[in-house]
Amino acid sequence: MPRCATRRTLRKQTSGSGAPAIECSPAGVHGGASSPRRSPLIIGQRTACIMAAFMALTVTLPASAATKCAGIYAAGVEPVLVNAKLGRGAVELCNTRYAVLHSAVTRTPLYAAEHLTRASIAMARDYDQRDNRFHADARLNPADRAELADYVRSGFDRGHMAPSGDMTDEMSDYESFSLANMVPQAGGLNRNSWADLENYVRSLTTKLGEAYVVTGPSYEGSRIKALNRRVLVPSSTWKALYVPGQGAGAWIATNTPAPRWQVVSIAELARRTGIDPFPRLDAAP
Repeated sequence: MPRCATRRTLRKQTSGSGAPAIECSPAGVHGGASSPRRSPLIIGQRTACIMAAFMALTVTLPASAATKCAGIYAAGVEPVLVNAKLGRGAVELCNTRYAVLHSAVTRTPLYAAEHLTRASIAMARDYDQRDNRFHADARLNPADRAELADYVRSGFDRGHMAPSGDMTDEMSDYESFSLANMVPQAGGLNRNSWADLENYVRSLTTKLGEAYVVTGPSYEGSRIKALNRRVLVPSSTWKALYVPGQGAGAWIATNTPAPRWQVVSIAELARRTGIDPFPRLDAAP
């Protein structure tokens, strides 16, 4: 079991708004040079280390094939909507490197799932011609999907759930710029600590060899905004990580210019978001 330590930034401007970090021995994971560069990945005092939470679980993921995108999901099983209301009008979209469950209610993904490997991260780093052609997804009914016009002068970024930086070639990168993979995201989050977290997950995958990642929005509260009266603006965004042989945990960030970050268990994530990203992950007795 890796030994984990906490670290807290002393820089006032990032206090409370940086993504939670990991500090572990070489046998596991450490922040060190691989931690994001702009806002250090910070851990809350209530959470010693996300990998400590990982190690609290001995996980088994029985094989299954209940989805068309089985190769993307851990054990071939898609995330479960604990809150069934979220699934109204939802459509699963399989892509080359990721899958999404798209909602006709929010006109955003409910989640985007990826299977990252050391090899895929190396390929993504070698592919340096990012597409940047944002587009409405032609597989969806126009009434149910976001359009480019919905984001114009909205004050929000088109925030990737499955990041372009994880894509390995021209096709997969183009697919990542589908609006079915986007949520309205505060620029201060999207361009800074969220991007840092994406980089951190890539570094973590390179160290450990493999990771399953599920990313999505959360709509908490009674006053949810909508872009152009169509596309719902999430109150927060989250990223869940499962490392085979290690365990699982998640980050949640408020969708604000100066986001507040939390590290949570998968059970807590499911309670708050209505989505269980890894339904075949079982705790040992």
